[in-house]
Amino acid sequence: MTHATELATRLDRRHARIAVLGLGYVGLPLAAACHTAGFPVIGFDVNPDAAAILGAGRSHLSTVSDETVEAMAASGRFTAASDPAVLADADVLLLCVPTPLDRYRQPDLSAVRATARSVLPYLRPGQLVVLESTSYPGTTREVLTPILAESGLTSGEEVFVAYSPEREDPGNTAFTTSSTPKVVGADDASARDLATRFYEAVVARVVTVRDSPTAEAVKITENVFRGVNIALVNELKQIYEAMNIDIWEVQAAAATKPFGFMRFDPGPGLGGHCIPIDPFYLSWRARREGQATRFIELAGEINTAMPPRVAERCMTALNDRAARAVNGARIMVLGVAYKKNVNDTRESPAFPIMDRLRERGAEVAYHDPHVPRLPDLRHHPHLTGQAGRPLTAAELAATDMVVICTDHAGVDYHLIGEHAPIVVDTRDAMRRAGARLDRTVAA
Repeated sequence: MTHATELATRLDRRHARIAVLGLGYVGLPLAAACHTAGFPVIGFDVNPDAAAILGAGRSHLSTVSDETVEAMAASGRFTAASDPAVLADADVLLLCVPTPLDRYRQPDLSAVRATARSVLPYLRPGQLVVLESTSYPGTTREVLTPILAESGLTSGEEVFVAYSPEREDPGNTAFTTSSTPKVVGADDASARDLATRFYEAVVARVVTVRDSPTAEAVKITENVFRGVNIALVNELKQIYEAMNIDIWEVQAAAATKPFGFMRFDPGPGLGGHCIPIDPFYLSWRARREGQATRFIELAGEINTAMPPRVAERCMTALNDRAARAVNGARIMVLGVAYKKNVNDTRESPAFPIMDRLRERGAEVAYHDPHVPRLPDLRHHPHLTGQAGRPLTAAELAATDMVVICTDHAGVDYHLIGEHAPIVVDTRDAMRRAGARLDRTVAA
């Protein structure tokens, strides 16, 4: 029996042990989906606090409930640890680690490399290793596979390497990890077949492509598509604003067309781990091929310029509505999560807006029902640990301005409309809530 045949049998019988490396917004939902499918699951995270919380049957993320983790822990089929030695028992290793940009806006694959090297001492014949982290086409083939080859095991015969991009959308209750189609690509038939067999046991549909660069390109394309279209509507907003045309009314009417139009809404800038970052991964890789990415880079420039533009809008509104300078003004930012109804603050545009206003002398506080205290912020360490303010009539009346960056549900926008002297609304939240609008400025 070959190593591939033996692993296939273990997968079919749900005897294969699945290790998820990185228990964040991608890894933990994936671990839960694997557990629901009947597999024994090993959760590994370099953060011992996260591993301890999960081991105690509690969740450290708002997108996965305590009840889900408690059931996993109670089943006897889930182990959470920060010691890589647990990986020795794994048959399938799923790498779900961050792929950020460095300060020069170039790909930072240090987490992928470090995780691959942490796996090396525990690699053995008959294991499947799948990278789920978003990266440029060629990462699996050029970065991951050569590191795993240092084990001396032959790829495609003894160890099997594949790529399957994560498609998590935190806060989206319509599409879960299990119900979202999964793309799979690998550079040899055995790895591709094994990865397909595994994911077919976990998700509703698997879409197989010919190799790992193609699968990597799928994910990059999905996020470039969103980034470019968001940039387009952000630019349209500025154009229509100069013409005294309401972009929100335009979008709502255009969306009634049942074909040939897909609605994207403007906002204060891009957030999350994917859309602000992935286009730059493709631009960097394209330059190696001597290819220009003018369209993608222009979209990135437009989206990156949105937080400073919102800050300028705030300063103008203070001057026009209250005849006062931003210096010394008390400003509350409403919503620091990058999207509504989650506690995910990664790459949130709220932080550069807060920084820009602080640089001009404003006293800036925030309120976010999902983020009571700011986590460790890699790009804004000076904000780490700041506590949110309550959303009360007295608190609102004591501010000079409220800036709505994230339109969380459950926020009392009527209270804001009645008590905030000026509201700068980047999400059209006040109008959609039917709140008082005479103090509101669109941004």
